[in-house]
Amino acid sequence: MLVLGIDPGTAICGYGIIRQDGNHIKAVKYGAIQTSPKDGVEVRLQVVFQGVDQLIKEYKPDIVGVEQLFFNKNVTTAMTVGQARGVILLAAAQNDTRILEITPLQVKQAVVGYGKATKEQVIYMTQKLLCLPDKPHPDDVADALAVAICTAHSSMLGRLREYRR
Repeated sequence: MLVLGIDPGTAICGYGIIRQDGNHIKAVKYGAIQTSPKDGVEVRLQVVFQGVDQLIKEYKPDIVGVEQLFFNKNVTTAMTVGQARGVILLAAAQNDTRILEITPLQVKQAVVGYGKATKEQVIYMTQKLLCLPDKPHPDDVADALAVAICTAHSSMLGRLREYRR
């Protein structure tokens, strides 16, 4: 099974593609879609949409895992992340790809085994689980790989709500 995990954002949208064969998982490709702060929100969303759409068309994942919005004190950030999530979900839907929406708590539990794990613990375990030579950078990329790991485990177990167009 091929899984695309995404950590949504308009400045940096992390992505990680992993392949799961039974109990074995391997990183296929990972990185970030980055936009310029000089561009308007509509251009930044277009860049994110096109980047995700291209990844889906090129790799044809069986499922796309997207981290759910975590509400913090910064409403502006929450709004822009919500917009990015919207175009990511649209890209998956237009490509008729299954989607799992995953909470940060579920990601931490799947990767570290503890829902209140620190970002450093998630990065460390993601690197170890995927046998990566270096820590994924920036943090958004590590988060996306962790989302992919959680999605792979969760879709096999059927624990999360699944959407299909």
